Amino acid sequence: MAKKEKAPDTTLAKNRKAFHDYHILEKLEAGIELRGTEVKSCRAGNISLNDTYAKVENGELFLYHAHIAIYEHGNRFNHEPTRKRRLLMHSREIRKLFQQTREKGGTLIPLRFYLLRGKVKVELGVAKGKKTYDKRETLRKRQDLLDARKAMKR
Repeated sequence: MAKKEKAPDTTLAKNRKAFHDYHILEKLEAGIELRGTEVKSCRAGNISLNDTYAKVENGELFLYHAHIAIYEHGNRFNHEPTRKRRLLMHSREIRKLFQQTREKGGTLIPLRFYLLRGKVKVELGVAKGKKTYDKRETLRKRQDLLDARKAMKR
């Protein structure tokens, strides 16, 4: 049997800070409504997900504070870098997300932007905030894993 080749990693941007600051309870995929120059800028990797969050408003899902840099070869119809962008999901999924975020401490955090069959997608995480001691525990566990790997190499 021939081995299947892995698809190339098409991740455009990751939100590494989300895993440090939040417990990720569930991951979901959503489409995003972008303009032409935004897609070109995304493909160039000019995305920042710092302080970005998603919110349900009037039965629709929106992404706030995602910074997609202005496309340098764009013209006068270039986009605004931090505008709110609509996320595309089925209405029953949006209702489910709305119920989960109404719970105490529940938020929607974008974890990464990636390409899937030529379309830009967003991986959303339903998250609850970590306390300071949880963050320290996570760092301690990560450091212990690194130390164990170094010891195994010797």
